[in-house]
Amino acid sequence: MPIYKENGSKDGKQKYRVVVNYTDNFGKYQKATRIAYGKAEAKELEARLEFEVKETPTVSGITVKQLLDLYVSAKKGEVKESTVNKNKTRIEQYVLGKLGDKRVKKLTVPMFQEWKNEVDNMNNQKNGNPLSLRYKQNIYSALRSLLNWGVEMDYIPKNNLLKVKNFKDPNEFPEKPKIDFYTVEEYKLFLSAALNKAQEENTHKEWGYYVFFAIAFYMGMRKGEIHALKWTDIKDGYIHINRSINQKEKGGDRETRPKSYSSARIIQIPFPLLKILQDHKKRYMTYPGFNDNFRVCGGAKPLRDTTIENRNKEFAKTAAIKKIRIHDFRHSHASLLANEGINIQEIARRLGHAKVEETWNTYSHLYPREEERATKVLNKIS
Repeated sequence: MPIYKENGSKDGKQKYRVVVNYTDNFGKYQKATRIAYGKAEAKELEARLEFEVKETPTVSGITVKQLLDLYVSAKKGEVKESTVNKNKTRIEQYVLGKLGDKRVKKLTVPMFQEWKNEVDNMNNQKNGNPLSLRYKQNIYSALRSLLNWGVEMDYIPKNNLLKVKNFKDPNEFPEKPKIDFYTVEEYKLFLSAALNKAQEENTHKEWGYYVFFAIAFYMGMRKGEIHALKWTDIKDGYIHINRSINQKEKGGDRETRPKSYSSARIIQIPFPLLKILQDHKKRYMTYPGFNDNFRVCGGAKPLRDTTIENRNKEFAKTAAIKKIRIHDFRHSHASLLANEGINIQEIARRLGHAKVEETWNTYSHLYPREEERATKVLNKIS
């Protein structure tokens, strides 16, 4: 593993080329070449490369647990932390017990089938109830992602799990996603209750809850996107959605990019919401230390999920209407537009969906006017 002196220098230090020879996961001869400046630095680099080559598990010996550790370390810089942690937890709870110590290279189709049969009869480790079909499918997807990454990184030549299909109920057709939402009339009652509460308390935080639910309905934004919204994101009558906040991770709030590439979007603000935001900013400008980097809902710190849920229950009870989930305000936004015949592509854009199919599968049944138009066309045939 030699060190070669090269022409050139930097900051008065001689240039060196460090070469480390090794055999890759499939027995092929390889070499890693790096540049260092200074003799001591070159030796340090050589030692570090030798250690990395030595410590990197080879395809002949790496276990599922070791692969998971490598996957988590690599993906934390590429994928949202919450997504990585969900996959990690599912694999730790429902995969490692059966397959954790198995060498990845030795995993066969029958072994995966046996594992799948065991998961089919497992109970949820949190509540003791049988695992739902959806959750079993999520476990399978987490393991599939791990092994697909192993293939990409040349730890394994192929993913044998793919030959064992995902969990399904042979006696049922796939169900349409169940959604709940407020009609315009119900929303008005809900927001009136929120407004009355804000006027009574007259605090910046209480006004923040009122504005939060207004944004959720008028813009169809995700909860994390509303949490992350700053005044700098509101420009010339548009909201620029380019960040999200997750409050469920250890160590405090995590501000990340939106859920996907298509989730970064710019949406025009309807006039009723624009008036609400303008009045809200006037109130905030009286707050000590206010600046445009304040969160629109919360100020220096986002509102808390638990309190928002409590207000959601309170406002629905006060308005004497059903309670819906926070995410269902997003459904309410989309359902209103769908019922008004707005193009499905525009709804998908507003929601930040990566694929129009996702939007269509969820909201296609809410297009009654199109059905009526189609029937009228057919009725004219005689």
